[in-house]
Amino acid sequence: MFDGIANRYDFLNHFLSFGIDNYWRVQSVKALNLEKGDHLLDVACGTGDQGFSALKRTDIQVTGLDFSANMLSIADKKIKARNLTDKFRVVQGDAEALPFDDDTFEALSISYGIRNVGTIATALDEFFRVLKPGGRLSILEFAEPPGWFFGRLYRFYFDHVLPLMAGLFSSKSAYTYLPESVRHFPDREDFKALLKSTGFRRIGHKDLTFGVTTIYHALK
Repeated sequence: MFDGIANRYDFLNHFLSFGIDNYWRVQSVKALNLEKGDHLLDVACGTGDQGFSALKRTDIQVTGLDFSANMLSIADKKIKARNLTDKFRVVQGDAEALPFDDDTFEALSISYGIRNVGTIATALDEFFRVLKPGGRLSILEFAEPPGWFFGRLYRFYFDHVLPLMAGLFSSKSAYTYLPESVRHFPDREDFKALLKSTGFRRIGHKDLTFGVTTIYHALK
């Protein structure tokens, strides 16, 4: 599915979020408290925007991992166009079986990808494994906004407007899947409980844009 929408992915992200997705990624990067020389693993990196946002903030190394070859092809072109081949590399792989040694990364991020894995607990175990002790985790994901009015408005947009608009430029079915996957994702407290059961500590969350999206942060 993601291979099929790769060519329109960046445009649709910006268009369907009214450009706010850039702000969300910046906030997710801030939550990592990156330091010079850190190595960041960005899981479900897509076309690389989260990694680029991190590199604008701090002099670090970034490894982006994604299951979709077409997404990675676009990310690689963007890396070369920005002359960042010495700072940013991409790897095809599975979030539930990361191809990295234990205790490799100082930081790990995943933006709008954790709900797409087969088994969330397995992916979280892998995140914990590859992070160094004291490593920072930032997970950015859509959420159901609290409140009656905005919650109903959000669901109407997600269920009806977003797939229709996406269908004009790309795959309607891919963006019909989006609200379904958000509805089946654990709520905030249940997801934090999952992080705790994995072994993470100092777990917290921050809602953005009226709770449309949420950053979960934790330490190994």
